[in-house]
Amino acid sequence: MRSLPLTLIARLLPVAVLAAAGVAMTTSEDSDASATPAGPSPQTSAPATGAAAPRYAKPPEEACTVLPESMIKDLVPGAKTAGNELKSSDLNRRTGCSWHALDDFDYRWLDIAYDVKSVAGKQESEGGSAVPGLGDDASVTEKTTEDDDQGIREAVVTVHQDNATVTVTYNGGDFESHKAAGSDDIRKGAISAARKALAALDG
Repeated sequence: MRSLPLTLIARLLPVAVLAAAGVAMTTSEDSDASATPAGPSPQTSAPATGAAAPRYAKPPEEACTVLPESMIKDLVPGAKTAGNELKSSDLNRRTGCSWHALDDFDYRWLDIAYDVKSVAGKQESEGGSAVPGLGDDASVTEKTTEDDDQGIREAVVTVHQDNATVTVTYNGGDFESHKAAGSDDIRKGAISAARKALAALDG
């Protein structure tokens, strides 16, 4: 069995690092003072209702359990279903998990990452193709790269729902033929994993 090319390892390593990196976020809140209406009544008007609370308080605590074992075995043959938890500096905002394996000559990598913000706001994915019926807004981008004459095809699905963002990265290639994995398999695999990962936000 061949070992992974060094250039491929170097290319894949930042994926997990970026997915796990904690980013400090500050929020500001504006308060509006409501004036007391003039008149003989001693009672003041009821306070105005504030913005609706965000839908999600935090991401799943155990991100490595959000996908069914059967899906992991299907998408990443030979991988340990327990997965590798992506470390984060703020687990109340970011969590994630990754799975990867070289099964015979067939290589696959899958990771999911959650980012839950403390305030809700309209979010739109930049670039890629729209994925209808997934979250409030979802898109998928796809690319093929060549490392040491080895083709790797990768699909990245980004889903926004209320105050949460779910990102799924799925890639692979055949280390015997040196060809990238099929476009249909990688694209559909990434989208199916994104649907399961998004559903896990609601428990």
